[in-house]
Amino acid sequence: MALRPNGTATISFGLVSIPVNLFSASESKAAISFNMLHDEDHARVKQQLVCSKDGAVVERDRIVKGYEFEKGQYVVFTPAELKALEEQANQVMEIMEFVPLAKIDPVYFDKGYYLSPGKGGDKAYGLLAKAMTETGRCGLAKYAARGKQYLVVVRPVTGHEGGLMMQQLNYADEVRSFADVEVTHVDVKDAELKLAIMLTDQIATEEFHPENYKDEVKERVEGLIRRKIDGQEISESTPEAPRTQVIDLMEALKASLAARGGRKGASKAEPSARDAKPERKPAARADAGEARPRALRAVSNGRKASRG
Repeated sequence: MALRPNGTATISFGLVSIPVNLFSASESKAAISFNMLHDEDHARVKQQLVCSKDGAVVERDRIVKGYEFEKGQYVVFTPAELKALEEQANQVMEIMEFVPLAKIDPVYFDKGYYLSPGKGGDKAYGLLAKAMTETGRCGLAKYAARGKQYLVVVRPVTGHEGGLMMQQLNYADEVRSFADVEVTHVDVKDAELKLAIMLTDQIATEEFHPENYKDEVKERVEGLIRRKIDGQEISESTPEAPRTQVIDLMEALKASLAARGGRKGASKAEPSARDAKPERKPAARADAGEARPRALRAVSNGRKASRG
């Protein structure tokens, strides 16, 4: 089924303008939720807005919005003033610079949108996609929409030659620094590193296949809900016993390798049992050597019998 565009925009770089259509690249699957009910008649319970000062119930038409500039001190804004604070949407992605896509840390990536060329933009769209694919670069751009200004990247779509997408980015002040995470530096031994690499090699793949993974917890809960609807009782399942902690790192790595069926990346100096060639026994060679004279004698006797 063809996707319906979420909106339109224009990619701008230099004197080139490319009209594009925007399509949401992902869709959020609604999480399983439960409603709050009155235990007597199972009717939905409504939430009320209550004033924190006098406890009075406040109707929605009596609510205003304010900004807390000091503890407990607010400046109140009217709807018109709030509207004036919003960024004016111009629907233009103004590319400011082209940078290598590999240099952007994925921690900055946010929601993505597929782009298709708008009317009259096919040639310029294809040219931009080809140029960025050949150079490995993407375009950093500003984009104003929905009252906000976004930092976005325009990049080729992985696995779809000639396709472009827009990816919203977090601003630098929206990404926490890893320097604030306490990590103790440790020395890694060569033998430990070798085993760890061998373990990663065993479960390594060359491509990403997201279709191989499903939300197993959601599927389990949905199944239990269907059982409950059918009148069946459900009970708490016994949690899986926690794994025994292995203190010796080398033993843990070796056990992990053994559990996955041996060492996939065994070196030539240490061939696996599957690759080792069985030794021939001398007796087998002797038997094989006698087989040929017996066969020749049988052929010779057959020829004599035919002549007689």
